[in-house]
This record gives sequence, C-alpha cells and structure tokens, in this order.
Amino acid sequence: MTLTTVNVALGPRSYDIVIGTGALSATAERLTGIIGKGQPAIIADEKVWGLHKDALLAVTGDVPVITVPSGEASKSFASYERVMEALLAADLGRDGTIIAFGGGVVGDLAGFCAATLKRGCQFVQVPTTLLAQVDSSVGGKTAINSAAGKNLVGAFYQPKLVIIDTDLLKTLPERELKAGYAEVLKYGLLGDEVFFGWLETAYKDILELDPLAVTRAIETSCREKARLVAADEQEASVRALLNLGHTFGHAIEAEAGYGGDVLHGEGVAIGMAMAFRYSTALGRCPGQDTGRVEAHLKSAGMPASLADHPGAKGTAEALLSWMGQDKKNVGGRLKLILARGIGDTYITDDVDPDHLLSFLKQEPGIQPS
Repeated sequence: MTLTTVNVALGPRSYDIVIGTGALSATAERLTGIIGKGQPAIIADEKVWGLHKDALLAVTGDVPVITVPSGEASKSFASYERVMEALLAADLGRDGTIIAFGGGVVGDLAGFCAATLKRGCQFVQVPTTLLAQVDSSVGGKTAINSAAGKNLVGAFYQPKLVIIDTDLLKTLPERELKAGYAEVLKYGLLGDEVFFGWLETAYKDILELDPLAVTRAIETSCREKARLVAADEQEASVRALLNLGHTFGHAIEAEAGYGGDVLHGEGVAIGMAMAFRYSTALGRCPGQDTGRVEAHLKSAGMPASLADHPGAKGTAEALLSWMGQDKKNVGGRLKLILARGIGDTYITDDVDPDHLLSFLKQEPGIQPS
C-alpha cells in the first residue's frame, strides 16, 4: 500500500505525519537523518516493547531504551523523574533525539521529557495505538498528570516526525482499539458530518483493521487535527474544539483514578455523548442528532453513559469539581465544547454551574449525593 503524508504546517516547526502499512521501515532513512550525530534514546511502553522492539531496533540500531509500565499511572512525577535521570545518564544533549514508542501515555511523557531535557531536544513519535495515531501523537501537546487532575503539567512541544505504521495495531487489544475509535469519531462529530456518516457504515471495517478503512480513518483524522493545530498551535481559539467530550471525560477518568478502570477513549466516548445530551438540554442541539450519536456508540460496543461502563462512577458534585479544574478554564469560568448538531460544534464559557449540576444529577449511572 502507498504511504500517505500529512503535513502539519507550523513554519519552522512544521513536520510530516507518515501513514500506512510498513511506514516504520519505509521511513528508516528519514529517521536516521533526523537523529544525525546526536545521541538517540527510545522511551517505550513495556508491553509494546515486548511485542514490537525488533521492528524499531531494525531501524534505529542498538540505542538506549527506557521502558515504562502500560497505563495512565506512568504519566506521573515519579515516572518523569526516573525517565529524565535515565536520559541524562545516557548522555542525551540538545542534539539528541527521543523516540516515543507506545500509546498516548508514552507519547505525552516522552514529549514532556524532550521539551524539558536541557531545555529541549529532538522528538519523534511512533504511536502504536489507534488513539495515539489519530490524536495525541499530533499537535505537540505533552504532559504528565498531577493529583489535581489530568495533563495539568506540560508544554507545547512539536515532534520532528510522526510515523504511523498501521501494522503495529494488529496486536492491540479490542478494548484499546475501541477506545481509540472514540477519537476517530470525535473528528466527525466536531466538524465533518460526511465523515461521521461514513463511520456509521465503515466502523466494523475499521475495528477489524481493514487496511483501506483504517488508513482512511487515520488520514482524515490527522488532516483535520493538522488543520486546527496549524490555525491555533497553543489552543487560544479553534484548537479547543479538539477537546469535544474531554472536559466530561477527564472528570470521569479522574474520579475513577488512573489505574485503567476507565480508559481515556472510554471517558471521551461517554463525554461526547454527555456533551451532546447537555447541548440538547440547553435547547441548542436537535434530539435526533444526540440520539444518533448514542446509537452509533452503542453499535460500536462503546459506552454512551456512566451506566454503560462498570468502572465509571461518581456523584454529580464530584464530577463538577473535577471539571472545575480543567486546564481550558479561564478566569474561573468553565469552558465546554458543545454542539448545534453533528459536525457543528462550538466553544463556550457561558455555562451556569447550577444548571450543569442539575443536568449531571439526571445522567444515567450518576451516584446519589
């Protein structure tokens, strides 16, 4: 299959996303050129490393490797300290290159290490989950979590290259694949009703990793993200649309803890359905569009409410408290991404906390106060 290239146009920080089967081996010469004479190192998810290390080492040769446990808990201050000390011990300098090999957790952690190691070294993303391939590997958001919430300590720091090899998805567990599909679905919901309509018919092929379907889904998602990032690199305006469902979803994740009870994509799936339901409750989104979103999530075997997920929990007050700590909030005002319909979303900080609390109390699966 021919590889597809999507460019993220950011002037001197521009870079390519290379997508397709065999993309890792096909970009070997390009990756070697980026590394140059500096010291490279790999930061990898330990499970991914066990499954796919030969594919990456065939390209990089023998380089230092630092593995981290799978799961959101690895985006911690403790992991950051351990990985940074290992990078310094490996003598990485500003001309060094960190290669992130894993899902969104590894990409976020490795990117933050790259942003802060000696005030910045090179960084290449090799995402191995569908979620990371369509979302977190693109756009330069890097972060770790804190006790106060998710992704609250981080930096905008762009990679030099993103290599999306769809062959790496073949070992991905079904639950992780569906969690990643939530981020694919997001691009249809936030601004492309035609894409959403295609997903309604093609989702089974995507989840079965049909090469043509999965490549189209990834390419379409990356092109839309690249467009929004190029227009608003540091999320001062339109890039915030990419957070559709995330304010609700991050609250659900935080309340469940970061032990894997609720995967990021699962929280986003519930959060997107909640955003549409809340938009309908405000009289701003047709109920049939919200019903269509819920129906598609359930057809794809994904949760549309807390009641659909055994690990999701929380009172309305607890979720609202987590939402109040969201990094998008400005001046103490809660910022949400809401919908006028499928493919038509908008950013608002005109949210009445009391009204939102009343809405949350009516949500399926919400625990009594």
